[in-house]
Amino acid sequence: MTLKDALTTLPQYILPHHALSRMMSKLTHCENKAWKNLFIKQIIRHYGVNMDEAKQPDINAYKSFNDFFTRDLKSSARQLTSEVNAIASPADGAVSQAGAISEGEIFQAKGKSYTALDLLGGSKERAKAFNNGVFTTIYLSPKDYHRLHMPLTGTLREMVHVPGRLFSVNTATTRSVPRLFARNERVVAIFDTELGPMALVLVGAIFVSSIETVWHGVVTPPSVTSVQTWDYKENAPTLKMGEEMGRFNMGSTIVVLFANNKVQWDREFVADKIVKLGEMIGKHVD
Repeated sequence: MTLKDALTTLPQYILPHHALSRMMSKLTHCENKAWKNLFIKQIIRHYGVNMDEAKQPDINAYKSFNDFFTRDLKSSARQLTSEVNAIASPADGAVSQAGAISEGEIFQAKGKSYTALDLLGGSKERAKAFNNGVFTTIYLSPKDYHRLHMPLTGTLREMVHVPGRLFSVNTATTRSVPRLFARNERVVAIFDTELGPMALVLVGAIFVSSIETVWHGVVTPPSVTSVQTWDYKENAPTLKMGEEMGRFNMGSTIVVLFANNKVQWDREFVADKIVKLGEMIGKHVD
């Protein structure tokens, strides 16, 4: 951690994370045309958002900034990998880390790690399957497409809403805040796949106004004080590889866990690599 990282991160410890996020939610859902168009134009200009990829390129057609932020893409904008035994990227973004889970420990940044047990809400039974699996963490910046899709076909088994803080998830904060992804509020979806259990962890962050899934709708807000769990033993949805599974209303991070050594990440799938939704990031291995 550098001095610059520390100076950037330390004020976040005293910020009222959830109050700020509630305020941002009101702003991003405001339907005042002049306000929302100004906000959208500033973000497009500042971050270089490629509106040519958007299914609706006209900013006037979006009823609010959040409507723009969670915009759909043209069907031709992303191609789902057709490689045999492929694992597909669940999002547009930048790889924060990717590697093996060693005895339940997940690498965050130099000198920092957290446990699958903490990340998945404190259940030993839930975390046990992932103790020696593999993981990847993908950060979505404000310019990215903010819907999340399935890396592999799976049947939903369980969803967990874990309360927590809302630190930023940018690079500086990831290097500075211990156990960042296991401290922030998050939604965990556990799927059964042909490779065993797969966890998709949607991590909240400062100014992230809500997290939602396609089978439940908005999960947060409201924020809660204890872990909530939903079981899907009956009528469990099965989502195919590439299908949308959720979205961030404002940007954040997704952590993907596979339960065993049957997944091998691509050699070029390393920290700081830019990835696009649907591209191959790894393969099944026997």
